[in-house]
Amino acid sequence: MKKGNNQNLKSEANKQKAERPKPKAAVLADNTVEVPTANSKLPPEQMEVHHHPQLEHKHKPWKEYLLEGLMIFIAVMMGFVAENIRESIDNSEHAKQLIVQLVNDLKADTTQLGYIDKEETKIVKYNDTLFSLLQQPVAKADTRRIQKMVANSHSMWPFHPSTGATTAIKNELHLKQFSNSEIVSYFSRYERNIELLHTDQDINLQYQRLYLDPFLTQHFTPANMVAAFDSHSMPTGQMRDLSQHDLDQLAADMVLIRIISKDMLRDNREVRNDAVNLLKYVKEHYHLED
Repeated sequence: MKKGNNQNLKSEANKQKAERPKPKAAVLADNTVEVPTANSKLPPEQMEVHHHPQLEHKHKPWKEYLLEGLMIFIAVMMGFVAENIRESIDNSEHAKQLIVQLVNDLKADTTQLGYIDKEETKIVKYNDTLFSLLQQPVAKADTRRIQKMVANSHSMWPFHPSTGATTAIKNELHLKQFSNSEIVSYFSRYERNIELLHTDQDINLQYQRLYLDPFLTQHFTPANMVAAFDSHSMPTGQMRDLSQHDLDQLAADMVLIRIISKDMLRDNREVRNDAVNLLKYVKEHYHLED
């Protein structure tokens, strides 16, 4: 029974296979025949054939390549030149701003140094007057003037330079506006004398603490000390435990104070002279007007 059924199924399959339409061969554009296979999904009449166009490569003349290369070179060079011009303009403007700032700083320094010179000249005169008063015997000593001169000698006018422009320019010495000038040598001299002046100031301050402060606290009454440092008051001259030895010791101490005060006055004038010379050079070299 099973064998008969299998034969019937096989006969039916063969019959369906025989009834299928056979694919037809197709003639292609190049007169070749394409025989479709059983795996072909589209009928031959619906299948398309794509042809790749043949491209013709035209070679440019060598002069065109040379011209293109030249144009690229010119474009790069123009960009490089434009960048250099822009950078040069920026550097020139920056240098000009620093020079203007330097001129303003030097003007401020010379004004300050001129005022210091006037005040330190007074202090030197106070030192001289005090030294002269201390030469008298204690019994004849003008203690009222001594008190006032001690207070006046106990003073100092330090110099504080404007260093903003100087520091900025020293950081920009690679700019041709500064590298082609003598400004560095002027800076060096100016700063060296400022350092010397500051050394004088430190020594003077030390002398005041060592010599004048003890004399004030040991021999002045509190009321006379206040009056001595008040520009609108005058001490009475009353002293505490003042001996000839005290006057002689202060006179010896004043020798050192007078020396350093005169050194300060001299170095202050030297620094001012440096500032004036530097200011003059900057104006002339960079063609600046007052």
